[in-house]
Amino acid sequence: MNSSTAATMPHGPPPSPELYCAGPLWEQLILSLRERGHHGKRESGAFLLGQRIDGRARIAEFILYDDLDPHSLDRGIVHFDGRYYGALWDRCRRTGRIVVADVHTHPYGARQSSSDRAHPMIATAGHIALIIPDFALQPPPLRTIGMYRYLGAQRWYTVPRAQRGAFLQIEPRGVSA
Repeated sequence: MNSSTAATMPHGPPPSPELYCAGPLWEQLILSLRERGHHGKRESGAFLLGQRIDGRARIAEFILYDDLDPHSLDRGIVHFDGRYYGALWDRCRRTGRIVVADVHTHPYGARQSSSDRAHPMIATAGHIALIIPDFALQPPPLRTIGMYRYLGAQRWYTVPRAQRGAFLQIEPRGVSA
């Protein structure tokens, strides 16, 4: 298995909270993932764009995979064609944002598949990948979302279930920092 635990991470677990997202944006993301997944018929996903300050990221917008690669969901699982990354980088340049994480859905739980581990959407150490269980058919409690940090060389740190609510903070409506 290509994963790491806090005990094997070079600098211990990541600081908390690592990701912030406004509640309305998070709700729209979950709804969009559900819709693009045809309400439980296939996986869907998105790149999460924002800013990183002092090692922490604020999600400001998302771009659904199939808005960039119209055939990325045709197989029922995410298969993103690398030729479409150019449009993602163009969006980042235009907005001054960066990809702070990616997210995709799974049919049942939120464990990484062997394909997820072997093929990160952004293969840069430090990148965060989120997995929403049950095709995002219901708004997921934070503890049920798979949260993974890419360490490089197909190694990952899995955020422990008990720390997930601190790792990803969803701000209530009307609250912003």
